[in-house]
Amino acid sequence: MLQLIGFDGDDTLWHSEGYYRQANEEFATIVGRYVDLGDQQVHDSMLATEQRNLKLFGYGAKGMALSMVETAIAVSAGRITAADIHRLIELGKDVLQHPVELLPGIREAVEAVAQHHAVVLITKGDLFHQEKKVAQSGLAELFRRIEIVSEKNGDTYRRVLAEFKLQPAQFAMVGNSLRSDIEPVVKLGGWGIHLPYHVTWAHELEHDLGDDHPHVITVEAPSAIPAAVAQLRERAA
Repeated sequence: MLQLIGFDGDDTLWHSEGYYRQANEEFATIVGRYVDLGDQQVHDSMLATEQRNLKLFGYGAKGMALSMVETAIAVSAGRITAADIHRLIELGKDVLQHPVELLPGIREAVEAVAQHHAVVLITKGDLFHQEKKVAQSGLAELFRRIEIVSEKNGDTYRRVLAEFKLQPAQFAMVGNSLRSDIEPVVKLGGWGIHLPYHVTWAHELEHDLGDDHPHVITVEAPSAIPAAVAQLRERAA
């Protein structure tokens, strides 16, 4: 029987990826002053650098800004100016300071789920930035526990479940990323509610979860989350 429901933060509770997309578009414009590359080539180079740097910088705007600088220096063969490097750093700062805007209906969805289950927030990224977003969201009081982690994988979810003394089959995770929010939980034997966001970072699109998995329900809006939890509760009974 389901006892614990986890919620992701970025692009599940509040908007996030759009701000990164805006920064990457300006990054491509800046780099385009030095090299004759198509936008896709610039974005591919940036993605490869970000993925290579994840183990060093982790997720978030700070790692993005450092990867932008590294990529810009590499593709411009060191010709990028100090002024443009400074602008890339400012892009990272802009993302760190973006307003926290909740997805429509998400507060009501979390409140409805919390009436029948313990709910926790499990979000990954830069500690300071995530703490700021949680505080500004106004949702903190709804969660039994708030976990800000460097990575979401099987070990992360096992640790959370061990602290609650629960088995994976008693846990469901709600999130926009199949790679980070759903697949690790399902592989443990838990359940997932996939809430797709209209844009997703390419890194998060890489997963091995098949379509129509019996432990996963896809919903189109936050308002459908409570009903999906009820369906999973019946399947888990």
